[in-house]
Amino acid sequence: MSPTVRFPAGGPAASGAPEAARPGRRRIDAVRRATARRPGTVLLLAAAVMLLLVWIPACLRVGMVDLRVYRTAAPHLLSGDLYAFRLRLAGPDLFPLPFTYPPFAAVLFLPLSWVTWPLVSAVWTAASVLALCVLVHCCLRMADPAAPAARHRRRVLLWSAALLWTEPVAVTLALGQINLLLAACVAFAVERRSAAAAGLGTGLAAGVKLVPAVTGLYFLVHRRWSALWWSGAVFAATVAAGWWAAPRPAADFWLHAVGEAARVGPVGSVLNQSVRGALSRTLGHDVGWSAPWWACAVPAALLALAAVVRTARRADRLGALLAVQLLGLLISPISWCHHWIWSVAAVLWLTHTPHRTRVGTAALAAWGLALAGYLIHWLALAQADIWEFGRPWYLAALGWSYPVCAVLTLVALLLPAAGHSAPAGHPPVSRADHAPGALRTGGDAPQGLSPNDRP
Repeated sequence: MSPTVRFPAGGPAASGAPEAARPGRRRIDAVRRATARRPGTVLLLAAAVMLLLVWIPACLRVGMVDLRVYRTAAPHLLSGDLYAFRLRLAGPDLFPLPFTYPPFAAVLFLPLSWVTWPLVSAVWTAASVLALCVLVHCCLRMADPAAPAARHRRRVLLWSAALLWTEPVAVTLALGQINLLLAACVAFAVERRSAAAAGLGTGLAAGVKLVPAVTGLYFLVHRRWSALWWSGAVFAATVAAGWWAAPRPAADFWLHAVGEAARVGPVGSVLNQSVRGALSRTLGHDVGWSAPWWACAVPAALLALAAVVRTARRADRLGALLAVQLLGLLISPISWCHHWIWSVAAVLWLTHTPHRTRVGTAALAAWGLALAGYLIHWLALAQADIWEFGRPWYLAALGWSYPVCAVLTLVALLLPAAGHSAPAGHPPVSRADHAPGALRTGGDAPQGLSPNDRP
């Protein structure tokens, strides 16, 4: 009778498996350790590759078209025909591109026309990558203010290197858009305790592009009255400056062009990920401000407002800022996929917040599929024409991608933490709800913050 053979736990293959798996596992562990030890190198390599992918095509052929519009249109501010200007470029999906921002933005863009195109495009791309790092830094500080400095720095570098390749960020860089710069400006301003600094950043961002003005709701909910007034005053100053610099273009914009969504671009294109764009593709025509739009926009706005209040009460600064920005993106007439830079904040909040729910996990998975899979890019290739609204039902359904991810995120922001049930007759309470003074007193500083929360 042969002696009994005892196999290691896990079956007969377990004894030999480590021998075959060790080389691959060792390589993975080595890469992981090297990445953790040198996060700055990882970011520099990612940024260098992205810079080359964006900058070289921009110099060799038509590329960074939005930056070309900023640079070419700005001098028309002085001649008075800024909003009659159209940049005409070759390409089947490129229509004559207008200047769509307030006159104050054109004032800021004037120096771009004084510098050679290769230098402008390279500096703009580098500044946008730096702005992504600032945005990630501010979001992580708001999400986890108690993180040690070394861990926080490593997270910022590695997250920036990874998020650089998500669809909204990559498309922003490829088009030469200003989205990253404005988002970083808003996030940096909101994190400031000084009312003047907070108002200056948000007011300037709104003066360049109107959508960031929704950040005023963040100040309102947190009762940062002085910051709210500062942002309003700075925004009014930008309007006055644009009117002073070019009265006729200013009148054209504020009295006529500001409400014309179709002037900005094709509302029905899958690139427009607002509620209006998604609903228009579903119904086959531009819904405008009709009853179907109100039927979708009002519940989305109420959900976002409830999420803003809920997150503010538990002193979740990043959650409140995220809910406000998602509100602006959902109800804006046009929210191109590259406008959804705040999806970066959504991923960071869903990953790092201790406020975990199943809906949050689903939202994070949905964002991962949409952002890393470049879903809107593939849908754009599938659409027959950027101006047509009608399309097969499955393409129309997939065209709701970003709004659905946003709604899932808002629900996750609103729900109580998993495993934390409240006594009967009392509302659910999370740990952050016990922050001293949250939403109880006025003043300019965010309420309910511990000393570690301070910028």
